[in-house]
Parts: sequence; C-alpha cells; structure tokens
Amino acid sequence: MRKDYNLEKRRYIISGFIVVIALIYIARLVSLQVLDSKYKEYADSNAFLRKAVYPSRGIIYDRDGRLVVYNQPAYDVMMIPRDVKEFDTLDFCRAINITPEDLRKRFIDMKDKRRNPGYSSYSPQRLLTHLSAEEYGRLQEKLYRFPGFYIQKRILREYNYRTAANVLGNIREVAQKDIDKDPYYMPGDYIGDIGIEHTYEEYLRGSKGAEVLMRDALGRIQGRYEDGALDRDAVAGKNIKLSLNIELQQYAESLMVNKKGAVVAIEPSTGEILCLVSAPSYDPRLLVGRERGKNYNEMMRDLDKPLFNRAIQAVYPPGSTFKPTQGLILLEENIITTGTMFPCAHGFISGGLRVGCHGHGSPLPLKPALQTSCNAYFCWGFKAMIDKRSKYGSSANAFEIWKNHLVSMGYGYKLGIDLPGEYRGYIPNSKTYNGYYGEGHWSANTIISVSIGQGEILATPLQIANLAATIANRGHFITPHVVKEIQDTVMPAQYLEKHTPTIAAHWYNDIAEGMRMAVTGGTCRIANLSDIEVCGKTGTAQNPHGRDHSAFMGFAPYHDPKIAIAVYVENAGFGATFGVPIGSLVMERYLRGYIPPERKYLEERMLQSNTIQFAGTKKH
Repeated sequence: MRKDYNLEKRRYIISGFIVVIALIYIARLVSLQVLDSKYKEYADSNAFLRKAVYPSRGIIYDRDGRLVVYNQPAYDVMMIPRDVKEFDTLDFCRAINITPEDLRKRFIDMKDKRRNPGYSSYSPQRLLTHLSAEEYGRLQEKLYRFPGFYIQKRILREYNYRTAANVLGNIREVAQKDIDKDPYYMPGDYIGDIGIEHTYEEYLRGSKGAEVLMRDALGRIQGRYEDGALDRDAVAGKNIKLSLNIELQQYAESLMVNKKGAVVAIEPSTGEILCLVSAPSYDPRLLVGRERGKNYNEMMRDLDKPLFNRAIQAVYPPGSTFKPTQGLILLEENIITTGTMFPCAHGFISGGLRVGCHGHGSPLPLKPALQTSCNAYFCWGFKAMIDKRSKYGSSANAFEIWKNHLVSMGYGYKLGIDLPGEYRGYIPNSKTYNGYYGEGHWSANTIISVSIGQGEILATPLQIANLAATIANRGHFITPHVVKEIQDTVMPAQYLEKHTPTIAAHWYNDIAEGMRMAVTGGTCRIANLSDIEVCGKTGTAQNPHGRDHSAFMGFAPYHDPKIAIAVYVENAGFGATFGVPIGSLVMERYLRGYIPPERKYLEERMLQSNTIQFAGTKKH
C-alpha cells in the first residue's frame, strides 16, 4: 500500500499547532506567576495588610542647643478600596469634618490615574491628611463601622520660633518625579522642600519600618503575622545642629521688618553662618498642615516674594562694598602701594568722562580712600591697571587677570552654601566687552563703573559677607554653611577646608586698617562702639529702577574677629542710613548680648522704619 504523504504532512501541522498552543500557555503562566506581580498582590492582599511605619524625622537645634524644629503626631485617613463596604457616609463625613460632596470628589481624584498614578484598589490609598486631634478621636471611636478604612500615623513639623523660614525650609507631599527618582518614597510620603529640609533630606528622613498584619477569610485584621517576625522597625532620622544663633536670627529679622533685602552674618574662623535673613520673610508654620497648599499659593502670588531667598538668590550691584577687592587687586598687581595717591575733584574726570564723588581731602592714598569711600581713587587705580599695556599687552588681558582675582575671592560663581537655589552673581570677562565694543576697541574708561561695584557687576549678599569674612581672616575663607553638626556623622569636607584667594595675605592688613578708619572717622561712624573695634565699609548702590540701595559690609572685633556681616536694604538710600545701623546693631547684639541704653534710639529707629514705601521712587 502506498504511503499517504498528505496525511503525514497533516500530522506534522497538527503537532506543530499543539506545540505552539502549549508554548503560549506556558508563556502566559510564566507571565502571570513570575513576571506580573499584580496577581500576587491580589492574593497577598487577601491574606495580609502591609502597613508602613514612618520614622521620627530628625530634630533641628540652633548652635547653642535651642530647640528650633521638632515633630508632632499627625494622622491620615487611609483606605483599601476593594475592602470598603457600604457605610454611612454622613456619619463618616461628620467624624472627619468634610462634606459628602468633598468625599465624592476625593474618591474620584483617588481613582484618576493622572492625579494618582500609583492607584490600585488592592493597595492602601490616602483619603485625607492631617486630622486634628478632635477629628482623630471621633473617627477612632467609630472606625469599626467603616471597613476598609484605617488611620496612618505620621509626623508634622512644629516650630519653636517664627523665624528662619527660608533657611529651614519645610516638608511637602512627594510628587511622581520624586518617586521615580528615589524608590524610598511612595505616594503620600513627605519630602524636604527647600532649605535644609531639602539639602539634608537623606539624614533627616530616617528609614521607614513595616508591619505585616494577617486577615481572616472575611478580610478582618487578626493580628501580626507570625508574631511580628516580618515586621521591621523604623529608624529615626538624624538630629541636626544649625550654625545659626536663632535669637540673633530673630533680632536681625525684626530689624528688617517693612524692608526688602538681606542680612548675612558669618563666623569668620569656621564659615558658620550666624544669621541669614531674607526680607520680607514668613512664618514657617504657614507651610504646615491642611492649609499648606493655599498658603503656599498665596505667597507665590505675593509681589513682595517672601519665598524668594534674597540672601543667596538676589543679585545686586555691590556698590562701594566692592572697593576693598579693588584695593587688594591693585596692591597684589603692584599698580599701587599703600602710599600711592590719586586726585579727587569731586569725582573721577578723564577726558569727557566724569564719575561723581562727595567732598573730602584730595589727593589721598589707599587707606583714607577706603575711609571716605572715594570713587575717584578706585577709578584711577582701575584705569592704571587695565590700560597698562606695557605690563599686560592689552586691556583685555589685564581685565582677565582682574576678573580672576575676583573669582578667587568668591565672586562670579556659587560659593556652595548648603542651601538649594544659590545664584552665582555676575562678573563679566573680556569676551563680554569684545562682543559689546569690538576687540581692541575698549579701555578702562569704557567700563569704569565696574571699579566701584556698578555697571555689569552683580553679587549676592552671601558673597559680600564672605568677602568681609575673608578680610577678617586676613586672607582665607571657609565655604559658608548653615549646618554645624549632623548627629553621628562627619561634616562634609567642603565645609571644613580653607580657600585662599590669589592675593598675598599681608595685603589684607592694610585693607582691614582702612575699614577700621571708616568706622572711627569715615562713612561708617554710626558703627563705632566704645569697647568693640568694628571695621566696616558702606555701599550706596545705584538702582536704575528707583531709589538707591543701602549696603554695609564689616566685621568685629578688629584683631580677633568673631562676626563678619553684610547688610543690603533695597531702595533705602545711602549705606550709612540703613546698612550701617542694622549691621552694627546685629554685631553688637551678638558680641554683647544686648544693646546698651545709649544706642536704643538707633535700634528703635531701625525697628520702626519702613523702606518698602520707597520702592520705585528715585532719590533726588
């Protein structure tokens, strides 16, 4: 009998079809049982409830051990949607003080994958945050009536002082980008937002624990699985000690009420920031609890920008506080000696160019020029350097050397403070002016305003305070920072290392002496104290948009500096009018601990004065 090859082929086809079907089933089983955790989650959720145990967030103290930020318990209403049975919504709403309409909206928002990408009916979902103690008590009594709901204990930040909001920051609910970036976080968790809460988040947050609870066949909690064998304890966050003196911070903030600007005070020997004020500021308690979102949005719309940290983010023309850098550069480059004299005919006059100055003796050398804040002296010195082609070859080359000295002193780039959002300020380079005027077509006279801290020069109050600390140290600085200690942790190396500018250390003594003369008989006389040797430099920075800005930079005591400071008050006029009084009062309060009776009049004037009203008005 002949073999039927058609039947033979059909058998292979059928066998192959069966193999393919089997492979599809096997692949699907592997997908369901191994690759796809969804069904395991469904099964586990029938038998177990896994609850996160949130750690206590690290406590924050000031440099002297005063409690600044601590924790208080907070309670969120959680639910597992698949476990929720029919319940009395009115009774539930009364317990937690919301309306039925609000409850329905919360259910809808919870299930919206755009608003809540991690939604699953089998996993815990947050319904309501920050129950008050009264609401918690009412709901706890009735919780047995509402299957599928439970209360999750969390923490909220509490503040002992209504101050330092821009330094401390706050905590907020995580966004999806935070979850994507760090698997530690789950929807509904909280994370540090701005300030040290953000910078030191990994130290402050601690580690979450977990509880594994058993369910019975009806889904009721029966207790801990295997007596807690799989539970994991939460680990508290590390405590932090600030470098701030919180009482000095309070005092400096009080002096800046009804003003815009900043105060930054540094301990020169360590780089530790003693106070960092941005004005206007806000009460840190406004960004806690259920009203956080509303308060945050209101502050975002506030034209005075209380959330904007002017101490590290505002960039201003430094004005005459910049002149000590010019003296240092001219000395280092051998353009002048301390005895070199320049004339001042009520200003700098070169050809048709004039930069005005107030009346004082002329000609004069470097230290009296610092004492009287002579514009002409530093214009002539700058011109002598930038136009010295015999030494530098071109104005552009001279300018690059000038700029590099400034960068070494902390200008033009971020200093690296341990707060987010620091701005770099601005120091132009020779390419900037080549672009404006053409290569070889500019000289010192073209850009003379930069020699007195005007023109294109911009600096943050932090950078100006850092210059004061560098002069106080006679030639070095440590990166300014607001955290002094982290519990059981070595501070990052960048906050311990000395930075030495390109200026020889011995020149700083001459600059410090000139700043001392400014206090004893110059533009900073208001800062002269009977038994504390203060050194200072005023600044009146021109403002094309309104009244000039008032600035001050200084340190004390002269021979053993404990504090260096910068004050910048927008639209406040001469440096001696607001910058010097506020700076001297903050230094005196820190060094003495009080303001003596003979200077109470000055303190009262600063406390009561209002410079915000001058914004947008030009001084005549």
